[in-house]
Amino acid sequence: MVLRGVSAGYGSERVVFDVSTALEPGGWLAIIGPNGAGKSTLLKSIIGLARSDGEILVGGVPASTLGSRARARTIGYAPQVPVLPEGLTVIDYALLGRTPHLGPLAREGRRDHAIVEQVLARLDLADLAGRVLRTLSGGERQRAVLARVLAQQAGLLLLDEPTTGLDIGHAQALLDLVDRLRTEDGTTVLSTLHDLTFAAQYADRLLLLDAGRVAAAGTPAEVLTRENVLRHYSAEVEVLTTTRGQLVVAPTRPR
Repeated sequence: MVLRGVSAGYGSERVVFDVSTALEPGGWLAIIGPNGAGKSTLLKSIIGLARSDGEILVGGVPASTLGSRARARTIGYAPQVPVLPEGLTVIDYALLGRTPHLGPLAREGRRDHAIVEQVLARLDLADLAGRVLRTLSGGERQRAVLARVLAQQAGLLLLDEPTTGLDIGHAQALLDLVDRLRTEDGTTVLSTLHDLTFAAQYADRLLLLDAGRVAAAGTPAEVLTRENVLRHYSAEVEVLTTTRGQLVVAPTRPR
């Protein structure tokens, strides 16, 4: 995926300005930045939900030329605040992810059900397959949304704050699953993440947005410096390294 000079927004208002970046197949780019920086808008511009200028290439093809079904087979998108259909069970909702692969008026077959059942098992949702979506907790709903997206088997995943509402254990499990998908299947991941430690430990590269513009880009070690976090988040932190060599961004209280 390649972005060249992408500006995006809603109507005549621009929220994101002149973003250029490239994401190699099988890579993970995390977009970080303070609230209101334009992270979600940038993701929406790729899927066509926000108006954009500039060039967006997915698999070498302009995203604007992809029809809705082709786009859904190529790009899986999990919004931060999904609209969940009333009355659907978890498994029926996850099966919606197979729709782009079905012919007109076709119904899901054995292979589609097998794919969805495998996804539910990997997301610890198998026991909740028959539950109605509205009866789930916030974290369970978030995992159900990811199940629908993973069922699409798209080569590019756009995940907008995928760990919202999850406790640390389920957040780690979800991010580990996404990481396995990209290493085992070559899935490419573009996500937004508020948690800077998770961003540092799972993404290959980071793109820091502030006020809709690129403030820093590079490896987690290059982007997540104490100075950058202070300047763009107005937060005092220490950037530490664990015994496993992983970065941790730890808030520190002012004296």
